[in-house]
Amino acid sequence: MVHDNRDINERFPCRATRWQLRTQTLKLGCRPLLMSIVNVTPDSFSDGGNFFDTKKAIEHGLRLAAEGADILDIGGESTRPYADPVATQEELERVVPVVEALANRVDIPISIDTSKSAVARAALAAGAEIINDVTAFESDPEMLPLALKMDAGICAMHMQGTPQTMQDNPQYEDVVEEIFSYLEARRDALAAAGIAAEQICLDPGIGFGKTHQHNIRLMAHCWRFHELGCPVLVGHSRKGFLAKILDDKKADRGAATIGGALALAAQGVQIIRVHQVRPVREALLAFEAMGGIDGNASITN
Repeated sequence: MVHDNRDINERFPCRATRWQLRTQTLKLGCRPLLMSIVNVTPDSFSDGGNFFDTKKAIEHGLRLAAEGADILDIGGESTRPYADPVATQEELERVVPVVEALANRVDIPISIDTSKSAVARAALAAGAEIINDVTAFESDPEMLPLALKMDAGICAMHMQGTPQTMQDNPQYEDVVEEIFSYLEARRDALAAAGIAAEQICLDPGIGFGKTHQHNIRLMAHCWRFHELGCPVLVGHSRKGFLAKILDDKKADRGAATIGGALALAAQGVQIIRVHQVRPVREALLAFEAMGGIDGNASITN
């Protein structure tokens, strides 16, 4: 194998280098930014219930920011397979106090993980910069006009089916190309609605209507999505396909999450969504210093 020592942006010339948010601009360098997860839910697959209490969720967000998170992604409705839907009022009560408290206490941008426009509207009013919608702005007709009016940064994700159906029998003839086509169509629809290209981030949706093999193939081909010209966000953290790779259903999956993050960094993925910040950040720093990201080992004191 010949080592390719070209810079990430030379290897992937269409790779986006900025993401425009509501009031901030994120510069996207060679090392991925870390979007850290704050689940204000009782039933998320990895940490459901741990931070369901408002005070605990706020403390968790502050801890993640102190550990080096670049974005805090706050969600009040689990999107794990077969999760029960949450009523709008309940979701508002879960997330808005957390968004407001964290927006007032950290300098990094806040993302609201929701597919409901009422929740997104309240979160933006409380200080959020990003709408992260697992339905790619297709389920709620008011979501896209809201994003346009508020100039929010947006993330549109691919999902086959809904959380209640997505893992019943996911099928693709070519998972990479089909998801590429879907995200391309969503990008074009968002742009046609008036969303500026630099505000759009795209997510192939690891674990959302995909088998273990689909997820593995997508992880190995995330570089393909740079051709869409938008930042690429990937959320593989602690998901079930990692346990399949390890052949251990009871595995912690933390080390496997780090391994996946390094593979994504080598492909120039700009944003990685994670549960744990410190170990992933430290692994990425070492990987970068040793030439694993752009082929040029360097470190500054």
